Amino acid sequence: MCDHRPACTSPEHVVAAHPEQGWSLRCDGRIVFDDTGELLPDGRAVAPHRSYPAQSLTIAA
Repeated sequence: MCDHRPACTSPEHVVAAHPEQGWSLRCDGRIVFDDTGELLPDGRAVAPHRSYPAQSLTIAA
């Protein structure tokens, strides 16, 4: 999927970035979103995998 010459050694290389929209396209064809979700080249989606500090998960009674 990467068109870099010589071939890109890192699939993390950003081909196109749209920070105002919250996503970037990587050399391996993944679209990575700021919320940590991804769309894979085969159409599958990877759910966001955020981690929250314990303090932010406090539920008000």
